Amino acid sequence: MIELHSSPTPNGQKVMIMLEETGIEWKHIDVNIGIGEQFKPEHLKLSPNNKIPAIVDTEGPGNGPYTVMESGAILLYLAEKTGKFMPKDARKRYDTLQWLFFQVAHIGPMFGQANHFNRQASDNQYARDRYNNEVLRLYRVLENRLGECTWLAGDEYSIADIAAYPWCKGHADRGVEKTGFPNFTRWFEAMEGRPAVQRNNEMTTEIRARMEKAAEGQPSINIYDTKDNAARLMRATSGQSAEA
Repeated sequence: MIELHSSPTPNGQKVMIMLEETGIEWKHIDVNIGIGEQFKPEHLKLSPNNKIPAIVDTEGPGNGPYTVMESGAILLYLAEKTGKFMPKDARKRYDTLQWLFFQVAHIGPMFGQANHFNRQASDNQYARDRYNNEVLRLYRVLENRLGECTWLAGDEYSIADIAAYPWCKGHADRGVEKTGFPNFTRWFEAMEGRPAVQRNNEMTTEIRARMEKAAEGQPSINIYDTKDNAARLMRATSGQSAEA
């Protein structure tokens, strides 16, 4: 059994898709980052970086519980555990790792920064231009790569594709359409045709609604206030209440 401690953010969805693709038994344990549940001591034991997602494999190495944080590491762990979506051939394996790390190092951070400045700090035109331009460059990298091969890592569907897809859902809002990005569009449509991806998208809506209902009447936190987040982490790890 895999316990997924998470929210259905793009990083959370990566793991949800992987779990659905592999068919392994799993359950979602909601961690509402909007009300600060990522700072609870029990979550910090799983993810010291106070981020989601994290997993607990109740049948991990040595047949005991094992915890993994960081979405890229979780995908790699699950691929090796199940023997799926990671090629056995050495060259193809390294190709997969390169494109997995491309998502972790570039798509996630840059798309996230662009989203932040577009939505939370729209008055900062310099930052908006910087990150929006970088997002379009990264879509062009994807377009070029997918003009060379069927999937990001080559001719096999892999954890590299699973990692990239959730972050790319908003491509139309950025003007990334079939006319200018035919290879990316072909790949994205192929991703959306997969039953596991479709189940993920349905579950994402259901989980968000469930979490919103559970959070009714509870105070929210500003997850973008880095000073507050550092203070919350300090209180949580020193035994004080995260709400103090």
